[in-house]
Amino acid sequence: MNPDAKTETATSSHDATTDTVPQPPVARREPVEHALHGDRRVDHYAWLRQKENPDVIAYLEAENAYTDAILRPTEQLQEKLYQEMLGRIQQTDFTVPYRLRGYLYFTRTHEGKQYPLHFRRREAEGSPEELLLDLNQLAVGHSFLALGSLDVSDDDRLLAYSIDTTGYRQYMLYVKDLINGALLPEKIERVTSAAWAADNRSLFYTVEDETTKRSHRVYRHAIGSKEPDSLLYEEGDERFRLEVERSRSKDFILLTIASHTTSEVRFLHSDQPHSDFQIIAPREDNHEYYVGHHPGPAGDAAGEVFYIRTNSGGRTFRLMSVPVSAFRRESWQEIIPNRRQVMLAAAEVFKTHLVLFEREGGLPFLRIVDLTSVAPELLEASHRIVFAEPAYNASIGENPEFNATHLRFQYESFVTPRSIFDYDVRTRERILRKQQPVLGGYDPAQYGSERLHATASDGTRVPLSVVYRRDTPRDGSAPLLLYGYGSYGLSMPVHFSSNRLSLLDRGVIFAVAHIRGGGELGKPWHDAGRMKKKRNTFTDFVASAEHLIAQRFTSQRKLVIEGGSAGGLLMGAVTNMRPYLFRIVISHVPFVDVLNTMLDASLPLTVGEYEEWGNPQIADDYLEMKSYCPYTNLQRKAYPTMLVKTGLNDSQVMYWEPAKYVAKLRTLKTDANLLLLKTNMGAGHGGASGRYDYLREIAFDYAFLLTQLGIRE
Repeated sequence: MNPDAKTETATSSHDATTDTVPQPPVARREPVEHALHGDRRVDHYAWLRQKENPDVIAYLEAENAYTDAILRPTEQLQEKLYQEMLGRIQQTDFTVPYRLRGYLYFTRTHEGKQYPLHFRRREAEGSPEELLLDLNQLAVGHSFLALGSLDVSDDDRLLAYSIDTTGYRQYMLYVKDLINGALLPEKIERVTSAAWAADNRSLFYTVEDETTKRSHRVYRHAIGSKEPDSLLYEEGDERFRLEVERSRSKDFILLTIASHTTSEVRFLHSDQPHSDFQIIAPREDNHEYYVGHHPGPAGDAAGEVFYIRTNSGGRTFRLMSVPVSAFRRESWQEIIPNRRQVMLAAAEVFKTHLVLFEREGGLPFLRIVDLTSVAPELLEASHRIVFAEPAYNASIGENPEFNATHLRFQYESFVTPRSIFDYDVRTRERILRKQQPVLGGYDPAQYGSERLHATASDGTRVPLSVVYRRDTPRDGSAPLLLYGYGSYGLSMPVHFSSNRLSLLDRGVIFAVAHIRGGGELGKPWHDAGRMKKKRNTFTDFVASAEHLIAQRFTSQRKLVIEGGSAGGLLMGAVTNMRPYLFRIVISHVPFVDVLNTMLDASLPLTVGEYEEWGNPQIADDYLEMKSYCPYTNLQRKAYPTMLVKTGLNDSQVMYWEPAKYVAKLRTLKTDANLLLLKTNMGAGHGGASGRYDYLREIAFDYAFLLTQLGIRE
């Protein structure tokens, strides 16, 4: 069939002036054969990778037109939801300022503007505000804008910042003179991280490879110099990526070189920017370590130490210290031992204390360690900040000053709006600085939250976090939206969403399954859901869904599931495994073409992902991936109603994965359920960047979900 005629047919089928039922576009089939390890596969939709091919764009636009035509009856509900969600937001607002060298830094939003404005002012009362960046101005002429680095030089005169205007997560670095507001000539492409040296002139930065997007080189740039920037290090191993940062003490530039399983840290003194990086400990397979610095009592060089968080003594990490003067690994001394049930996920160094970010029992904890104590063991000189709710999220906030005696942290739950606290590490007093405003009379007492546990097929207890309106029935009649991810050791936070109230108030229960492959129970939880144990991620999710049904939170006919990126892989895998268990699937930027993507080492991120999924050039890894790859395992059978969303400029999961998945599924599904593909033609992995545009996207998803459940108001 002529592809142009087919596209034309697909486009004309949704004409609003006709009474015909819109018909989905049909992608042409062009078989491409793959043979590896004695296995033969035929991919009929590989041509959709050709982004510059007008036929590809025409197909995506035809799918968008079909989706819009199908969902046109929901437009009134979309608008109602949008206005509801907008009505809960304090549109003109500001963040709690944080201190740095006598300045207070904060952002402000203004009603009608998509992006925040960044400001600072002197701490002295009545000091005028200085505008650092207006992201709205930077976004003029662009449909997308994201801010990357934002770093001020030690003399407070220069601002290094980076922005992405495509959604491809490719950032351009600029330097702004904060005294006169002028941009300096510096303009550096593909910057992934940046840090100032103490001389206020040397700027260290890392860049990514243009094709693979792997952060692979670190340079030193001299402000105002016309000489080529100095290449200080280039990483040849494609599994590893670089990040450069300044220690909180400001004494060191730290270069962290890490894969998913191994890391190495190099350092140089920030007041000696032309010195060479030194390696603290050369990399060893499966050894991860990360470094913080303490200058010692009153800057006593003899007491200067590196604090090192390492998994050398157990997968859940322990804390070591070593004199900076003798930093080699043989000199490391354990100061907090490995605790099998407690994941030491981060260690932040301050002058008088450490802040440990821990995970235990699937929940986050903040532990304060008093460095001035005479206790024989540091754990004895520590305490946790106590949180009372059964499911919550706590995280370390903006704390740039080394001498701080207060910890800025963030707390929220499904019921408690995001709250910013300052915690006095000596008196243990916590001061609420701000709680996210929820306009329209939000009453947390009307909502309930629970922590549940499902039992996986191998007996593993899988945590579930659930929130609902208290008057929602618990007889199996309520709809429920179950969210999942389960990859890369990332934990799904129990966060507050004022937007979610539009679902809860309509009787929809919301739940998150904290499945294996994530990080909720530490590194062992991740290990139990990656590589050849990846299937645990999918079976845990199925067990979570079945548990919610058994506990009469919902039923199969009212169960909706949602995930994005690697969570989109989860959606595809469980839908192939148990299509009758779910009523509706919402899949964002889904990683569904696992086998073809992982076989293409030229694609962004692929080689580094071998430590998460396996290397398909190895026969056993190939067969394991093939066994669950959603695209490969689509079959001729009935599937749930689906909304699949992607971004044309996505650099992490290329748009063609969901496009191919939908095209193939259209030829196989035996049901009459909706299958919709929606491509944001001007964004990437995270969807729309402007806050109003983002709300529109959520309203779109919610309207789809609710109307498919029969809820039309």
